[in-house]
Amino acid sequence: MKLLKYFLLVLILGACSQKKETTPETLSDDINIIEISREQFSKNDMAIGSLQEQEFPEVVNANGLIDVPPENRAVISAVIGGYIERTPLIVGDLVKKGQLLVTLENPEFVQLQQEYLEVSEKLEYLKSEYERQQTLFQENISSEKNYLKTKSDYKMAKARYNGLEKQLRLLNISSSEVLKGNITTTASLYAPISGNVTEVFVSKGTYVSPASPIMEVVDNSHIHLELSVFERDIMNIKEGQPIAFKIPEASERTFMAEVYLVGTTIGQNRTIKVHGHLKNDKDRFLIGMFVEAEIIIHKESSSALPTESVVEIEGKAYTLRLLSQDDTVLRFEKVNISTGMTHQGFTQVKDEKIVEGDDQFLIRGAFGLINVEME
Repeated sequence: MKLLKYFLLVLILGACSQKKETTPETLSDDINIIEISREQFSKNDMAIGSLQEQEFPEVVNANGLIDVPPENRAVISAVIGGYIERTPLIVGDLVKKGQLLVTLENPEFVQLQQEYLEVSEKLEYLKSEYERQQTLFQENISSEKNYLKTKSDYKMAKARYNGLEKQLRLLNISSSEVLKGNITTTASLYAPISGNVTEVFVSKGTYVSPASPIMEVVDNSHIHLELSVFERDIMNIKEGQPIAFKIPEASERTFMAEVYLVGTTIGQNRTIKVHGHLKNDKDRFLIGMFVEAEIIIHKESSSALPTESVVEIEGKAYTLRLLSQDDTVLRFEKVNISTGMTHQGFTQVKDEKIVEGDDQFLIRGAFGLINVEME
């Protein structure tokens, strides 16, 4: 039996010895003091640093999209229906204002021009007759009835003439060419704004009615953020507040914007629209990109440590403060600290004794030491 107990004791001591060799730190008699060798410090890529002054913003989180103002988005449609005779553009093409987008063909265009030409010829005669009857009426040669009838006929023809001319203008058909007898079977649609083609809804030979969209052009030279903010947060949002946002599906960068307009109506999901102007319009964004944003409503400057140097255990925050060091050993004290907000890799430190001192701390590698010590 004594031999068996001795054998078990040897096994336990051997296991303890192996555990100690794999642990990168050596504990002193004080459980709050941790000693590590200079070799262990370098091997585990640890680092020492001081408190830093950092800004900790109070933010409202919001999601939204990259969008453009309504005036920068144009949906092209026909005033009068017709068949697509030509559509040279595809999605992504850059167009300039006034550039040809699509050509429509319809026999009604011929009829419209014919009516315009006929009314134009008739109008000249009616004007001459109206002026003649006006003169005769003033000289009491002709009756008032004849005068009023010629006046009415002339005014009606002139109204018809003007209306047909407006229709031709909407179809981009030259009325002067029609008056010369040059009648066309096609009508052209031109870009109302400069931008990129984002949608093409038709192909050659497609019949489109006046209500059918043909193409969409978007000018992304003035893009903005359209964010959705919950009702509970909207009272804190004001024009001019900075916005930090990311495009999680495309980049890890943080971009900046500014609150430009706060909506005044609540949507069905109890959110309000907030529009933001970008600080740098040179960044390449695509319309419809999903964004995650933080609207900064307040900033507070405070002393802070890197977040990885602060370890939270059972609701309490700890860090390692440097007590002394020499060529072979570094001695740290595990201290309980009061923390605040965390932002961009830094944690706010609120303890006055620590903030007012010139202490140094283990800013990289503390997590492993404190957790091993607690075990």
